[in-house]
Amino acid sequence: MVALSVSEVMADEKTKCSLGYGKPPWIFKGRALYQLHLVKSKIARASIPKEFRLVEAFGYTLGGFFLASYEDSPAGVFDELVVIAGIVWNPPTSCAWAARVLVSSGDACDHGRKDVGLPSQVAKFSKKITAIPRQRKSKFNGFLDMIGLGTASSSTKDCMDVLVTETNGPSATDICNIKLTTSVPGVKFDKWKGPAIKMSLPSFSGRTEYNPDLLKYSCSIECRVRAVQAAKVSGPSSPPKHDTEESQSQLKLKTVEPSSRELLDEGQNLSISVMLSRPILALELSCLKMQVEAPVVVSQHSKSRFN
Repeated sequence: MVALSVSEVMADEKTKCSLGYGKPPWIFKGRALYQLHLVKSKIARASIPKEFRLVEAFGYTLGGFFLASYEDSPAGVFDELVVIAGIVWNPPTSCAWAARVLVSSGDACDHGRKDVGLPSQVAKFSKKITAIPRQRKSKFNGFLDMIGLGTASSSTKDCMDVLVTETNGPSATDICNIKLTTSVPGVKFDKWKGPAIKMSLPSFSGRTEYNPDLLKYSCSIECRVRAVQAAKVSGPSSPPKHDTEESQSQLKLKTVEPSSRELLDEGQNLSISVMLSRPILALELSCLKMQVEAPVVVSQHSKSRFN
């Protein structure tokens, strides 16, 4: 548990404000898919600072990913994948912890690292849209369409594959492929978009080589939200067809060995394991407006950790 003092909450805006992004709050507009997964506690714990207490039950915590396509932001148009390792206690509520943030913009990467304390990396988002035939619908599926939880009435639907490849100079590593059977992000649709909501997503960040302090920031979101079919995630290499999602996750964890880190570092392995964990809920966020406040320092870092 981390207690905030008055002196710790006083953030130095001169160091939390990049010239390219201007003064906070920073506004992002677009659409996103927010997918929640059951993540093994031991996987989440490897990405979360030891001073935090993990919100967990029966060996699992709540993680997942946030896949967004921004059409208007301080960095212009770009894509983002936030891999959420799990949830940590911050009484009287809880906060998410991002294990990795992949963005298609160098400016967005620099901003995330230096201003928000996120583990940001530049990545390429390769998108491919295909039309697939729809199965014959029952009366029950027709009802789901009416309330916005089913599929459209046309004979085909769009399917988008998003291949996320992390780049580091001349090298590139495939992180995952996300198969979307909904219109998120970037495919037009004319179905009911769901109710308009407002919510706040407090999060912790920091403890990175670029921003070693422990930080806390807030995201205020206004959007239309509706439940959709969960996206299917596959790793950088296709596992045997008989493998379950559980065994896929274990398979990726086994690659975290010194001999393999030249191709895939530990952070990438943990992110893949989170992505391959079992999905429990997927939410489509359309007409998205996200306001990110400048983070505040919760506690100073230990000099021995990064120096």
